[in-house]
Amino acid sequence: MPVGTVRQLCRYPVKSMLGEQLSAAEITSRGIEGDRRLALIQTTTGKVVSAKHPRLWEKMLQLHASSDGKITGPDGKVYGTDEELSAFLGQPVVLTDTPPDDPTIDRESPDDGQLRESHLPPGAFFDFAALHLITTSTLDSVPADYRRFRPNLVLDTAGAGFIENAWVGRQLHIGADVIIKVIVVTPRCAVPTLAHGDLPRDRMTVRRLNEKNRVVPLEQLGPQPCAGVYAQVLAPGTVRLGDEVRL
Repeated sequence: MPVGTVRQLCRYPVKSMLGEQLSAAEITSRGIEGDRRLALIQTTTGKVVSAKHPRLWEKMLQLHASSDGKITGPDGKVYGTDEELSAFLGQPVVLTDTPPDDPTIDRESPDDGQLRESHLPPGAFFDFAALHLITTSTLDSVPADYRRFRPNLVLDTAGAGFIENAWVGRQLHIGADVIIKVIVVTPRCAVPTLAHGDLPRDRMTVRRLNEKNRVVPLEQLGPQPCAGVYAQVLAPGTVRLGDEVRL
């Protein structure tokens, strides 16, 4: 059953930095090739740097990372060393392509503002699963700019409401080759409310999700403001803008 087409393809070469839009992407078992390949590690704690702890790392969303390894600041300055990145962020960090043995981040709860430690999948810098996607139906329902949610794929869909909630446990076929399995709806933290480059703050984004789509992504989490879904890759291949998506 056709459910939409691919409107946006996004890759984030460095975790929690701004990324790049693509016209086509290779999808592997680890998601879009080159996505979250690198991350910063806070040297004093050994934790992976994430804007999910905005009081410490909000400025990450002012840095733009490209797949050629270039990191550019809001004023156009290129940051080529760990020392320069540490000075910009105000914390000692190192850029690496090697996750710690037990990679963890600090995540601020949207409900009470408390920090909680979250474990990333072993050997990876993505939060939960290899792919994150969101539909235009959800974006129109919030409403919000897709950049606030940092998806890999934005699907152009005709239905109303948070339609991808109903896809959990089902497969999506994208283009000629790619098959993914939707595994869980995506709980949101404070990141969608923050400034993303020239996209200003919007503190109401998560509040609107709390009102319109507060659901239980995982039993151990309880009800959370959610938007979009996480998915695992069952069959790799190439995805292009405009590709049909079938449920």
